[in-house]
Amino acid sequence: MSLDPAVKPSWKSQLEIRYIHLFRPRSKNFTTMKKSIFLIVSLAVTSFCLNAQDAQTVINNAVKSLGASDLKTLEYSGSGYVFSFGQNPNPNMPWPKFNAKSYTKGINYESGASTQRLVRTQAENPPRGGGMQPLIGEQTQNQMIDSNSPWTGRAQIWITPHGFLKAALSNKPTVKSTKVGGKKFNVVSFTAENKYKLNGYLNEQGEVEKVETWVDNAVLGDVPVEVNYSEYKDFNGLKFPTRILQKDGGHPVYVLTITEVKPNAEVTLQPSTPAAAPVVAPEKVAEGIHYVAGGGATASIAVEFADFVTVLEAPLSEVRSLAVIDEVKKLIPNKPIKYLVNTHHHFDHSSGLRTYVAEGAIIVTHDVNKAFYQKTFKAPHTLNPDKLELSKKKPMIESFTDKKTITDGTRTIELHHIAGNLHNDGIIMIYFPKEKMIAVCDMFARIPADQPVPEKTSPFTLNLLENIDRLKLDFDVILPFHGTVSNKAELMRVAGRK
Repeated sequence: MSLDPAVKPSWKSQLEIRYIHLFRPRSKNFTTMKKSIFLIVSLAVTSFCLNAQDAQTVINNAVKSLGASDLKTLEYSGSGYVFSFGQNPNPNMPWPKFNAKSYTKGINYESGASTQRLVRTQAENPPRGGGMQPLIGEQTQNQMIDSNSPWTGRAQIWITPHGFLKAALSNKPTVKSTKVGGKKFNVVSFTAENKYKLNGYLNEQGEVEKVETWVDNAVLGDVPVEVNYSEYKDFNGLKFPTRILQKDGGHPVYVLTITEVKPNAEVTLQPSTPAAAPVVAPEKVAEGIHYVAGGGATASIAVEFADFVTVLEAPLSEVRSLAVIDEVKKLIPNKPIKYLVNTHHHFDHSSGLRTYVAEGAIIVTHDVNKAFYQKTFKAPHTLNPDKLELSKKKPMIESFTDKKTITDGTRTIELHHIAGNLHNDGIIMIYFPKEKMIAVCDMFARIPADQPVPEKTSPFTLNLLENIDRLKLDFDVILPFHGTVSNKAELMRVAGRK
């Protein structure tokens, strides 16, 4: 290797020179230094291998302690409370609470699929928030999860105690010891599918007391999910917790008491259907006003002004909003979407807002939502980066308390707060004075003419009528964000008015 300055060494020779100058000790024992470096690297590798080996041992001991060595399927049942995620009365309150009259979950760990059956009833009176309130009688909800489902659903399989242990064994787990509240835990950690981190807290008996992970949500971003398990009991040789508390986004979603567990029960699973591309079905309801339906009974409305467009509502998802934006640009070409009007913060109505921020639209909403959106528009979306995460565009928000008008001098729409509403503290309706139309959501549902109306009118519907009377709104047509185009006569029939 030449050190003559007139001769430029090769890249390999340059690297050797830098290595010698960097690690050459003041003593002449360069060999000792190289041996020391080798020893440090070897110890680090050995430490990693021991840690992995210890994790496997901890997990295997826990599986054995719980009696889950041969567990392939599982069914457990109970009752308690469930809460409607993303449907709180305002952004600062917990999710609305319902009675879980019965709850049954079946899991096939080998196929990574599950089924869930929930029978729920009204718990809060008067009803506050969404989640299809108020419930009359009982409502049965069935859910199916399999490999076609997004991680948000599939995670529910692997955050069960036995599911966590099974998934950990297949995903290069690590373990560390810690104390929480003076109690010793082995914290087992692993990453599923190369991006979803899970942590499980195993007590000295090998029971999984807590599992935490993060899932993607279109509004909140990377959402923490935490499940606490307690009061393990033996069910036909399998230890299973009889108390389950799950929190999503910091608020409870399940508080369950488990009374029956069937290890290796027959679990009947029907394959789910992969999510289809969004259907966009526009209907021209007035000159320059398009009712854009087709989103799972959730609609948007495009309103043309002289040199811009206002879109009312951004429901469901980024995929849905992108499809609506594309359609709006076809319906009303060469005009930018200046405003996106958000009726309220419930997640089925706000999950596409970030898409419109990335589009450059100003978000118009009630004052109660402003701080919430300022926070969520900045929330990290690392698990499933959306357009706003990638663009880092600065959000623009205009909020109001009672009334706001959008006009170009020719067309005018009025945004009115629906005061005293139990569904949502900041919910608004949109009034088209010239066209004599109102756009509302979650206040009433059409009932076929050949069916009788309920004996008791929804308090949400009664509150809507009170606000219409207070504001003296003259209208004939109703554009609902759920359902189909309706009219004043239908509203009056549902409300029991002639």
